[in-house]
Amino acid sequence: MGFADLLEEIGGFGRYQWIHVTLISLPGLMMASQNLMNNFVSGIPAHHCSLPANHSLYNLSQYQVDEKQLLKAFIPLDSAGNRLHRCRRYVEPQWQLLSANSSANISQLQTEECVDGWTFDRSEFLATTVSEWDLVCSLRPLKQMIQTIYMGGVLTGAIIFGSLSDRFGRRSVLIWSYLQLGVLGCSSALSTSYSAYCIFRFLSGMAVSGVILNGVSLKVEWIPTKARTLVGTLTSFFFTFGQMILAGLAYWLRDWRKLQVVICAPQFLFFAYSWWYSESARWLVLNRRSEEALKSLHRVARINGKPEMINKLTLEVLHSHMNKEIESSRSSFTAYDLLKTRGMRRISICLIAVWFSTSFAYYGLAMDLQKFGVSIYLMQIIFGAVDFPAKLLALGMLSYLGRRVSQATCLFLSAFIIFANIFVPTDMQTIRTTLACLGKGFTSASFTTIYLYTGELYPTIIRQTGMGFVSTMARVGSMAAPAVLILDEVLPALPSMVYGGAAVLAGCFACFLPETLNVPLPDTIEDVEEKWSGRSPASRQKEGVSLQESVVSDDDVVSRAGVVSKESVALKELKETEGTGLNAL
Repeated sequence: MGFADLLEEIGGFGRYQWIHVTLISLPGLMMASQNLMNNFVSGIPAHHCSLPANHSLYNLSQYQVDEKQLLKAFIPLDSAGNRLHRCRRYVEPQWQLLSANSSANISQLQTEECVDGWTFDRSEFLATTVSEWDLVCSLRPLKQMIQTIYMGGVLTGAIIFGSLSDRFGRRSVLIWSYLQLGVLGCSSALSTSYSAYCIFRFLSGMAVSGVILNGVSLKVEWIPTKARTLVGTLTSFFFTFGQMILAGLAYWLRDWRKLQVVICAPQFLFFAYSWWYSESARWLVLNRRSEEALKSLHRVARINGKPEMINKLTLEVLHSHMNKEIESSRSSFTAYDLLKTRGMRRISICLIAVWFSTSFAYYGLAMDLQKFGVSIYLMQIIFGAVDFPAKLLALGMLSYLGRRVSQATCLFLSAFIIFANIFVPTDMQTIRTTLACLGKGFTSASFTTIYLYTGELYPTIIRQTGMGFVSTMARVGSMAAPAVLILDEVLPALPSMVYGGAAVLAGCFACFLPETLNVPLPDTIEDVEEKWSGRSPASRQKEGVSLQESVVSDDDVVSRAGVVSKESVALKELKETEGTGLNAL
């Protein structure tokens, strides 16, 4: 018997689990806003060079023009000739351009940079970091750098808070992450400089990782095995709803400081009720705190309406249920084991490419909503809503086509759509928007697929290490995606070519992954090598692929994949265990 059996005895997925899952999932509504708020907080308003300070002194009585027409004498048109240039103005006012029959050669007129700053249109955004710190023209890359710095914080937080959760517990680190995100997120709204804002966003990104990582761990470790797939699928829609909520809040407020506060302030509410959570009993036992684990289990049994289990559930019963987990915790595997053997190396390299490219393309589309020429608020709602059919499509494909075909198909289709959008004229906004939504939908389906696929490819003894390692590549992809958008200064189609090319490359890598549909989950690295390395057992034995190792103790011999033959040894190991935990990113 294992800990999962013990959860069934105290009520399975009962009242406590319903409340527990709901409370932990609610912050997911704001996590989408944290990841995507840069679309609105750092939105780029329409702008042009400010007019010279003394422009009102010019005698305009003979021209009879309004302020909008006056701009033609000071600001040239862009290269497309359909709007005012955003980064240049005439050195001298060109009054002749105000005449209807003017025949001046505009290309010969001398221009200069915006020496007096910029004038921003306030119709779409009242205030953004771009308009506040003039992050346009030569400083435009700094706008994308905000998102890259934030994603760097997410990556750093995944590493730091992942290790801290194994040392101090999921509940404690989760509570701290709520508080950190609330305080630093709201403080970022008070930033007086670009540098200060970037620092606050980096630290907020770390806290976001702490919330997601420990929230998932704490949620999963209190849910019976058979309910995890359904619960995981349903709770993922909190993130989808969150994308749509972000659009509504941004449209309502239209001021980056107010939006920042409204998105981050709910973290104080999550912090307040998070003290109700029970620490993972499994983590407590493996960290020699069995009495606390027993109290938590008694509490869950009482809430689930199983008071009779309080007297039946003792330390001895708890230890007997945890024997298997105690034994498996003795195995010490590192990221090196993911690349050590042929089968594991093949899987890991392919998954690295798929995770990176999926996140790269996803955030490349999701973080550049203004390029479609449609209201950015409407685009955010559409991009959020498309996740619903995308996830349902992914589940259907996974069930009937298999994992490998589904993964490769989603990546190739997303690449095809990204490439197709390059050739659609900018004035055909309906088609461009439709293709962008389809592309985002297929990248979302790719995300859904790869989460399930990765868990089925890696063996049980190293599954969490593998998930953490390859999903780190997704963080790297999300950091790189905003930086690539800067390439549109060189060639407008270049970012899409990079995103689409990465998806094609990942689709090719996905074709080399083994199929796992209806295949039993591997438990050890040897299982992976036997199933998917493509070599005979004799050749694997000859090259030393056998990974079975022994750990000698005073009482017995315990293999890494083996069985402890004496219960006394298991109890002794319980006292000596340093602790393990779910450490997926």
